[in-house]
Amino acid sequence: MALNKSVISELADIVDDAQRNSREIVKLTDAHPLMDVADGYAVQAELERRWTAQGRKLAGYKGGLTAKAKMVQMGVHAPAFGILMGDTCMPDGGTIDWSSLIHPKVEAEIAFVMAKELSGTSVSINEVLDATEFVLPAMEVIDSRFKDFKFDAPSVIADNTSAARYVVGGAPRRPKGLDLRLLGVVLERNGELVGNAAGAAVLGHPAASVSALVAWLAESGRALPAGSLVMTGGVTEAVAVAAGDNLTARVQHLGSVGVRFV
Repeated sequence: MALNKSVISELADIVDDAQRNSREIVKLTDAHPLMDVADGYAVQAELERRWTAQGRKLAGYKGGLTAKAKMVQMGVHAPAFGILMGDTCMPDGGTIDWSSLIHPKVEAEIAFVMAKELSGTSVSINEVLDATEFVLPAMEVIDSRFKDFKFDAPSVIADNTSAARYVVGGAPRRPKGLDLRLLGVVLERNGELVGNAAGAAVLGHPAASVSALVAWLAESGRALPAGSLVMTGGVTEAVAVAAGDNLTARVQHLGSVGVRFV
């Protein structure tokens, strides 16, 4: 880490205000060029501390930068992780106030709900699957607070990896008997196809994202608790949305999930 606790707190103030008031900010490294990824996670941890102290509930975690091309673009060698607060979960088939966001985008994902706690730096994909209660289709609404989408890895991690809203639903299934690598995923906007891929787009296997998350938690002596929701990262590209748009994500064998922006 390059920044002291006072600066970390100041940056948390900036990010928190931007998120609460849908206000654009410039990337944090403009004012703090020595800021590194560890500092970004320190800001994120301070935000989590504040939010839970306010009575907000931690629902789980999310993976970002789970595609190799995106990692190269951002100059990192591992996925980035953020936190999911329960009050940002929107109902399947419900609505999202577009004006409460800055420049939202939506991506289709495969989510995991954990039946057992996982910990350690080398949890295998099979161990992840054995510890999974079920998998289900999901959509994440990402909304980078940075002006003109100009940011770097430390800044986006401090911004909780652009987390804004998320939706889960469909027909949850236990992963046994499913090859999550080969599940087809389709994203539709107003009934038109805007993205399609297979589960392998996420680190070769969506469970690999959970494994990487567990290893990241272990670095600070934490475990992934039973009952946690894990958004494993975008299977499709993120697509921009406007007020009036209807978005639907369909995952082979798992059904669909949808939301409308108003």
